[in-house]
Amino acid sequence: MEVTKEITTIINEVERVEPPNWFIGFKDTSLQLLVKEENIGFSIPCISYKGVIIEKVNTAKSNNYLFIDLNIDAATNPGNFNIVFTFKDGTKKTHTYELKSREKQSDEFIGFNSSDAIYLITPDRFANGDESNNINTALKETDIDRGDNYKRHGGDIQGIINHLDYISDLGFTAVWPTPVLLNDMAESSYHGYAITDFYKVDSRFGNLSVYKELADKLREKNMKLIMDQVANHCGLQHWWIKDLPFDDWLNYQKNYEENINNWNNETSIGSNHRRTTNQDLYASEADRKENNEGWFSPKMPDLNQRNPFLAKYIIQNSIWWIETLGLGGIRQDTYPYPDKNFMSIWAGSIMNEYPNFSIVGEEWSYNPLIVGYWQRGANNKDGYESNLKSPMDFPMQKAIVEGINDDETWDRGLVKLYESLANDFHYATPKDVFVFLDNHDKTRVFTELWEDISKVKMGLSYMLTLPRIPQIYYGTEILMNDSANPGDHGLIRSDFPGGFKYDTVNAFTGEGLNEYQKDMQTFVKRFLNYRKNSEAIHDGKTIHFAPFMNTYFLFRIKGDETVVNIINKNTTPITIDLKRYAEVGLDGKTLKNIITGEEFIWGDAIILNEKGSITLTTKY
Repeated sequence: MEVTKEITTIINEVERVEPPNWFIGFKDTSLQLLVKEENIGFSIPCISYKGVIIEKVNTAKSNNYLFIDLNIDAATNPGNFNIVFTFKDGTKKTHTYELKSREKQSDEFIGFNSSDAIYLITPDRFANGDESNNINTALKETDIDRGDNYKRHGGDIQGIINHLDYISDLGFTAVWPTPVLLNDMAESSYHGYAITDFYKVDSRFGNLSVYKELADKLREKNMKLIMDQVANHCGLQHWWIKDLPFDDWLNYQKNYEENINNWNNETSIGSNHRRTTNQDLYASEADRKENNEGWFSPKMPDLNQRNPFLAKYIIQNSIWWIETLGLGGIRQDTYPYPDKNFMSIWAGSIMNEYPNFSIVGEEWSYNPLIVGYWQRGANNKDGYESNLKSPMDFPMQKAIVEGINDDETWDRGLVKLYESLANDFHYATPKDVFVFLDNHDKTRVFTELWEDISKVKMGLSYMLTLPRIPQIYYGTEILMNDSANPGDHGLIRSDFPGGFKYDTVNAFTGEGLNEYQKDMQTFVKRFLNYRKNSEAIHDGKTIHFAPFMNTYFLFRIKGDETVVNIINKNTTPITIDLKRYAEVGLDGKTLKNIITGEEFIWGDAIILNEKGSITLTTKY
């Protein structure tokens, strides 16, 4: 008989129970607890709490684990209950577990969409808001060295919180920090992608309380927090590596265990990175296996999502973070590397619970056929349904950079932008595709566009007018670059000026910025703040015209709002006949330049005096 007993004393006699708590009121009433404690596999767990039933107790290869399948009735009340583990000798261990009320219903979790503009931040390099957490001597990497691009520099979550006004004033509506969970690795732990505890914030970034504060402060500004998650791998120093629960928790686990004392690039079986094997009708099983099961890095063990207990663990971890932080989205790293059937189940589980949520997956491919394959609703020949709302638009990123840099010829230059946008026929929902000019892994756009400010404005204005969800990397607004060593990750992720003590330049206040940097900040601010309220850009009809006389015209139209983006690569003044664009219906209308405020009456012609971009609107 079920009995609900009021728990007044919290008891934690077990090393680890994950998820650390759960929530009532989900569509899926199942919960699987991972329990880690010495010889816990020899115990029998018991719960006496109304609405909570143990359906199955699963032992593991390691006797130090149990996986307990629970069912939580829809009518279950929130509260604490004890899980009592009884061993064969009669001894007992108790763990107090909490079921929490949900702060809002599933359909109230609204994800990012084409009305948003996302600011991507590498937290260690953005701002140090709490110097007291710079060093934790209990962790393996204990030094701070801003002179070394691969050491920790001290940026943290509090640093982001301190500068939310700056981010909001620029016009951004969402923030995507790279991972802030524990990375207890001996070196290069700053980037966050070698997670060693999926439920713990790295103390050098802050703690769960300050992470929640970031989410809350963003919501106060009607902004969203996007969490960067990693389902493909963990860090080699993850707590479970020294005592893996099953023989197949990792891919190529046997190889790792046989070579553990001589573990390096030679003994590791790495991924072949042939991501097209996910779609290739003719791919060999050997190639598929090597892509999906090979390790991304010897320091990043490849997780085997075909193990049902690990699969459940990853899904529940994502849901726990959505609920705990009230997320506005997830960015999933290295999307085509894990088992693709699991990724469909993972994304489907989240979207089934949160129908208005958003997930973006990283598929670093310049082929739109590959990118489109991963989008929810794609008409895939193999019948695969990803359940993923937003793939990343690497093809458009490449097209913009190459098209703006190239000299104009029949098949080079602006035609690359034109033809890349024409590929939208392949995407199930083009406006849900996630576009960017650079990010934490790619050469900064100012460097890629040869430090030509007019080119950067061309690229940004075009990207921000597209039927897409745009992301901008921190520092783009002040022309940060990696020109000294293009492609160097440490340099790409340089410190944001003004975020650290003794900085002589402060981009947050403008102190020490040169006139070009201030001008770019103004450009980004005016464009994003216009875009924030532009229904034509968010959800309008798109019309573009083939490049003509080294110019390219893109129109977004909804109701009485028309937005016109013009890219001009001519270095001398040119007059463009506007009758070519008559079908758009702008003749005689007054438009306003969203950057300068200048007005223009759409007539027979427009004179473009200099190379660059112009964005005009009928709404002003």
